[in-house]
Amino acid sequence: MARRTAFELERETYGQSVRGTKLEYIPSAGRCELLVIAGIHGEEPETTVALSRAYRSLRVTELSANVAGILAANPDGLTLGTRGNANGVDLNRNFPGKNWQAEPSSCRWHADEDGELPILTGSAPGSEPESSALIDLIDRLDPVQVLTLHGPLACIDDPDESALSEWLAMKTGLPLVTEIGYPTPGSMGTWAKERKVPWITWEFPPEGIESISKSQVPVLCSLLRGEYLC
Repeated sequence: MARRTAFELERETYGQSVRGTKLEYIPSAGRCELLVIAGIHGEEPETTVALSRAYRSLRVTELSANVAGILAANPDGLTLGTRGNANGVDLNRNFPGKNWQAEPSSCRWHADEDGELPILTGSAPGSEPESSALIDLIDRLDPVQVLTLHGPLACIDDPDESALSEWLAMKTGLPLVTEIGYPTPGSMGTWAKERKVPWITWEFPPEGIESISKSQVPVLCSLLRGEYLC
């Protein structure tokens, strides 16, 4: 592996966050068959670090021409250490699906605890600049599939049980499920289903970044090489 400490790949801007931070993505050289999205929840920084390490482990010549990536879909949340963006909105409940709800959604302080906390869903579907810009980018790239990185539920979530999700489950050893187990109104996945955009959620296990780097990043590297297409 050609491990690097600096991130040197070309990035393009697709919008800006509430606080004016650039929203950037790593473009594919050719037709975008897969878009990988990390950091939609700011309290899941392991997804950003893992995707960055995967990119920084590969030479440019090793990267698939058909995979694009977003390191930080919610840069303000990552900076603040919050699930939502700088407005306190859960971006993954702000997408304009038919089931978007105006009342606050809920989340857990720790995934293994029963107590739930309210979190805003936005003033309207797609009200947040981060989610609106991401929708525009997906429309422009028109990816064949989208893969979002999350944690810490330790599974591959794909209602369609696609070949890619089966490949991911095999490579990671994580179970393949067809539903996450609770309602997700206004989520990227429910919005995508209405748009008929194949969408997979890769939930990392509840481990530290060093462990995730060893267990999940090698699979991400294979993904960025396009080996799942073989």
